Amino acid sequence: MRKKLKIIISGGGTGGHIYPAIAVAQTLQKRLNNEVDFLFVGASDRMEMEKVPKAGYQIVGLWISGIQRKVSLKNLIFPVKVLSSVMKSLKIINTFKPDVAIGFGGYASGALLYAATLKKLPALIHEQNSYAGITNKLLKKRVQKICVAYDHMERFFPADKIVKTGNPVRLDITNAYNKRDEAQGFFKLDPAKKTILVIGGSLGARTINECIEAGLEELAAAHINVIWQTGKNFTGVKNKTVDPNFSLVIEPFIYQMDFAYAAADIVISRAGALSIAELAIAGKPVILVPSPNVSEDHQSKNAIALVKRNAALLVRDKEAKSQLVHTALELLADEKMQFELSKNISEMAIADAAERIADEVLKLIK
Repeated sequence: MRKKLKIIISGGGTGGHIYPAIAVAQTLQKRLNNEVDFLFVGASDRMEMEKVPKAGYQIVGLWISGIQRKVSLKNLIFPVKVLSSVMKSLKIINTFKPDVAIGFGGYASGALLYAATLKKLPALIHEQNSYAGITNKLLKKRVQKICVAYDHMERFFPADKIVKTGNPVRLDITNAYNKRDEAQGFFKLDPAKKTILVIGGSLGARTINECIEAGLEELAAAHINVIWQTGKNFTGVKNKTVDPNFSLVIEPFIYQMDFAYAAADIVISRAGALSIAELAIAGKPVILVPSPNVSEDHQSKNAIALVKRNAALLVRDKEAKSQLVHTALELLADEKMQFELSKNISEMAIADAAERIADEVLKLIK
């Protein structure tokens, strides 16, 4: 009787690391007919400690966090956290005895994959962004395979280890294109009006939220629908009077993202790798407002990679207050531009990314 495979996975800090990791685990589980055990390893105070168990997987937390950008006493204990996390990772590996280790980025992933390669485990990392993160760059010589979502990643990694797989997204989004009528009914939208979808990532985006709040009267006057995911921490709009005839849907978090994409004519979004992967599969014209508060400014680099292919419009965070709403209404009125952006971003879509990564994992185990 063949023994159950054991796979250890780490990645977290943001949804962009967590959701691809879960998607690959689900794909491997299906491919292996459940003859596999998974253990996730994350940072003990980050969102993966909630999201991974909700998806049905066990997770262990490490005492690890990133270096503070500004001068901070917290940086003095960073080496202690790294050493502690590597030592705990070695103990976890000795107990769980995995057949392969997979890293999706984030500091916990660095500690876990470093420990795994010390133990000579076959290891794979996945880089979601067009500009590689520091953790994955540090691991590049230690792992056997590096899965990427963008071209020209040999700038950061050994070319002979790179496989272009794309970024895994939720399965329901791959079918979003044929749900428009159902989606309009779900959100109670006026089907005669065009729709803007506003998303800022799972935690929201302050700049985008402030721009939409300030532009509500202008948006209402345009006779359109707006679906707005604010994130759980934004409460400003509650104090603002909104035209009762304005088709405005405000949610802290949208779980039915397939319906949100299906209903949208255009999208305003941050430029996280997972958001871009979803937008490409949904084939939606998008205005990207990269967050300036991410490591190595990778969201700007993601956005520029799309702009160079005429696959998105870019509004800088510092220019958003004066430009964002105006740019959105201009795009909503320009169907030719929408068609071009939609066509070009769709050409970047890789719908079977999770399957491709699963293929590479299984090759390593064999």
